[in-house]
Amino acid sequence: MNKSELQQQDREHLLHPFTDFHELGEQGTRVITGAEGVYITDIDGHKMLDGMSGLWCCNLGYSRREISDAIYEQLNTLPFYNSFFQCTTVPSIELADALAAVAPAHMNNVFFTGSGSEANDTNLRIIRRYWDLMERPEKRIVISRKNAYHGSTIGGASLGGMSGMHKQFQALDYIEHIQQPYWFGEGGDMSPEEFGVYAARCLDEKIQELGPENVAAFIAEPIQGAGGVIIPPETYWPEVKKVLDQYGDILLVIDEVIFGFGRTGEWFGADYYGMQPDLMTFAKAVTNGYFPLGGTMVGDRVAEVIKAKGGEFTHGYTYSAHPAACKAGLATINILRNEKIIENVRENTAPYLAKRWAELADHPIVGEARSLGLVGALELVKDKSSRARFDDKCTAGGVCRDLSIKNGLVMRATGDTMIIAPPLILTKEQVDELVEKARRALDDTAKALA
Repeated sequence: MNKSELQQQDREHLLHPFTDFHELGEQGTRVITGAEGVYITDIDGHKMLDGMSGLWCCNLGYSRREISDAIYEQLNTLPFYNSFFQCTTVPSIELADALAAVAPAHMNNVFFTGSGSEANDTNLRIIRRYWDLMERPEKRIVISRKNAYHGSTIGGASLGGMSGMHKQFQALDYIEHIQQPYWFGEGGDMSPEEFGVYAARCLDEKIQELGPENVAAFIAEPIQGAGGVIIPPETYWPEVKKVLDQYGDILLVIDEVIFGFGRTGEWFGADYYGMQPDLMTFAKAVTNGYFPLGGTMVGDRVAEVIKAKGGEFTHGYTYSAHPAACKAGLATINILRNEKIIENVRENTAPYLAKRWAELADHPIVGEARSLGLVGALELVKDKSSRARFDDKCTAGGVCRDLSIKNGLVMRATGDTMIIAPPLILTKEQVDELVEKARRALDDTAKALA
């Protein structure tokens, strides 16, 4: 089938996630047909450096036969069996052990799911079960942040704080949202350090408003990913820790779906920020995107209560701990460890990306260039001094995204913020290529918007 035929079938039959279907029908889909290393190729033969690692998940790029071979071998040995009814499989046992070895020391149990959204729904079930078993049934409320993303299931989307999503469904009523630590967009005249403390203290204010006896947990991404790679000021997480330590009985949930498995130069974002979560959501890069898998790492104080006091935990999924998915996870973790991928990010490519990415701050339409580990963001503005955007419809980001692809680089637009999360195997030469293509896209965007 040729391109137009494929696009027509796509238009007639495939409902895409997070898509304006009228706009898609007019433009037609971009058909991706191949990938190698850090590059993807579309049906027209256009080769692009994938600055988004697929959807934040292909941390090792697209050419790891060790992972696909492990999946193939498992499918020919035991393609599926469930983990219900006191059953298990060898890969699920081995991956649970491997995850406990790389997670923070106090996290030694895992509940497997098929995605990060399912894992955050699982978090809600575990939180409720824990407080019921602790004979504190009044602790029901979970606090999250505005503009956070925690998935698309009813539970995950309720935890998330994206207003556009909340307009299209009825969110759970026991979830509250507080200020996000977005200094560039919402910091006003405060310094980053002042704003970081302010945003963290909003958590304390909300706890006091709701009553500490009613608050079950606080959930947050270490860095807000889909919200625009919002890197909190350095004062933010230490102040959050002070707030939670002050109360002592509010669970901390860190959503590591995007930042787990090396993105920050540490195994998890919680490691980077020195936080000790009670629950830790993971997905995406755990299998390098080669097979759907998610889960929740459960801290000892929660796991011990559920195991000792619980009886039956009436929750689970058909594909929890799918043996082929677990084999993909094991192969991925082995590569990360054996090839010292995360150490290389921390010591070499992350500092180099930070240096080169910061150079884009001098561009006339860039209000801020920020990065941490192997993620980065560019704030597109009409006026640098006032941080004024081009308009209130977030069109600059869409223009820049399309022109970036034309220049051979996949960047994502979140409103008028351009974001990147390239594969962790990126070389310094490819960092140079990424930055040069991003600059060309900015130049073309400035001309188009003029």
